[in-house]
Amino acid sequence: MGTKKKTRRTAGTVLGNNDAGDSISLQWLIHRGLGPAFVAVSLFGLLIRAAVSLHSYSGAGNPPKYGDFEAQRHWMEITLNLPPRDWYTNGTSNDLSYWGLDYPPLTAYQSYFHGLILRFFDPDSVALFTSRGYETYFGKLLMRWTVLGSDALLFFPAVLYFLYVYHYGCNSRSSCEVAWHMVMLLINPCLILIDHGHFQYNCISLGFTVGAVAAILSNRDLLGSSLFCLALNHKQMSAYYAPAFFGHLLGKCIRRRNPLLEISKLGLVVIGTFAIIWWPYLYSTDAIFGVVSRLAPFERGIYEDYVANFWCATSIIIKWKRLFMTQSLKLLSLVATVSTFLPSMIQQIRSPSGKGFIYSMLNTSLSFYLFSFQVHEKSILLPMLPASLMAREEPFLYKWLILFGLLSMFPLLHRDGLTPPYMALFALFFLLFHTNQGSKDLGLGIGHSSAAFQYSTTVALLCSFVLHFVYLTAIPPEKYPYLFEAMMMILCFIQFSLLAIYCNWRQWKLSEDLTRSWKEKKLL
Repeated sequence: MGTKKKTRRTAGTVLGNNDAGDSISLQWLIHRGLGPAFVAVSLFGLLIRAAVSLHSYSGAGNPPKYGDFEAQRHWMEITLNLPPRDWYTNGTSNDLSYWGLDYPPLTAYQSYFHGLILRFFDPDSVALFTSRGYETYFGKLLMRWTVLGSDALLFFPAVLYFLYVYHYGCNSRSSCEVAWHMVMLLINPCLILIDHGHFQYNCISLGFTVGAVAAILSNRDLLGSSLFCLALNHKQMSAYYAPAFFGHLLGKCIRRRNPLLEISKLGLVVIGTFAIIWWPYLYSTDAIFGVVSRLAPFERGIYEDYVANFWCATSIIIKWKRLFMTQSLKLLSLVATVSTFLPSMIQQIRSPSGKGFIYSMLNTSLSFYLFSFQVHEKSILLPMLPASLMAREEPFLYKWLILFGLLSMFPLLHRDGLTPPYMALFALFFLLFHTNQGSKDLGLGIGHSSAAFQYSTTVALLCSFVLHFVYLTAIPPEKYPYLFEAMMMILCFIQFSLLAIYCNWRQWKLSEDLTRSWKEKKLL
């Protein structure tokens, strides 16, 4: 991906270029080219993931329901031993109160495939009924390897595809800059800690999303639509990006020669992909609604634990759960979410662009995280993905989201016994971020070098470090046992809200810049 003889209009040129000199600290990585560099970074990333997987996980040794590790294992048990039409149905063989499957069918198929691997090597680990709470060393090793394999086979190739599309044709970008971006994408501490520590398979849905973005940026809209449908059907939280995908693709379609034909083609691809995945449940509307009802856990309340979103942060003053019924809260959260992501979606319909598309993904996912119903701490991974995709253009934004994303998940990860890998990855990220142009803190273009900005960021970071220390060493007052969690949540909510305001401003500024360039061309 060095200097090209031919230059063509690609996603890289659409997204804009930034000149920067090569960093000596990364020269050793790219001296043989970016292909070997990607292999080296991938192996390093897998090594880090394997090291984290040696630690504890969600619900380890904590009966009767354990945690997310047991949930994933139980889904393998259910999908292997029952027919598809019984996977989402309560019955004598499938007690939905014990980690009932609550993700779309593609997660069920993934569980079935991984269950085949476990049954081949350790049949007892997925035996119906008798395998509940199965925590042998070999069983845990197999489970960990299924996540590592998913990362290597789906997320890593998707990142490679994206890097090729994003940087191809950008002659002014040095190899060191591409290598730095590669490191930021593959060594995301939050994603590693959740998937390989806490235990989940976010790498699959996020991998499909990265592939979808790369396909759309290279004008393969039908492929991108299909890949995004796969992401939606693996984890319903991928809908956080749906307004961005809808707005961008609609904006592109209405500017083509035959808009209705283009929209129809996209519609057919979406319907076809959903039909294939949902085929076992298309025999009746009851079966379809039976699955859909499992995907919306309204009974859990508007928020869970101490998540850094609007409803939880303001609940200190307004007791939402006491003052409003669930139905009213659903309506309030719907109105708040739609009203905050709508401007970003409209901007992409009016002025679709590659850079605006990724900003829109970040803005809509932040809207869902901050205002939607039943958000979990782990959902911050969704805004982090588009932030990582444009980390080259917005390094400070990405760093800030990672640092406070880590803080927002710290109580959860500490409960899982993951404090040592948390601290190690925190330090590693800080080191890797500052190896190249990340150390320049480029990005925030609104007075980021001003004294006020430096002072406010320093205070926020100091508060973060103090809260980490206090949480680990001090005992909260007996009257307020969750005081420290609440303080972390409020600090993170403020940071996420400020980032959301900034990113929306940046996205709409793209339209102004585009209009100005058109006017200048007309004058010429």
